[in-house]
Amino acid sequence: MSEPTAQTHSILMVAHGLLSDALPMIERCGITLVGIALANLTDELNVQLSLPIDRARELDRAVDRVRDRFGTAAITRGVLVGQNPGLSVPLLPD
Repeated sequence: MSEPTAQTHSILMVAHGLLSDALPMIERCGITLVGIALANLTDELNVQLSLPIDRARELDRAVDRVRDRFGTAAITRGVLVGQNPGLSVPLLPD
């Protein structure tokens, strides 16, 4: 989601859209278990600032190119530098 939300309905609509988009692959591959994860949950008192970037897709592509070339650990959150990343969830290709 491009903007933070505390609205259950908004999150549900995004999850429903993602599932609808993935349905052909789910049926084709015979997938029987699908999960959705939420991250960075917080109370409404904290405000998530948006980056002032008009070309967010270009930023996403640049990050993807760096990770493709140097690995998924090449770009990480500052607070995680030097930390053990622990277990990770495998992601399906787009």
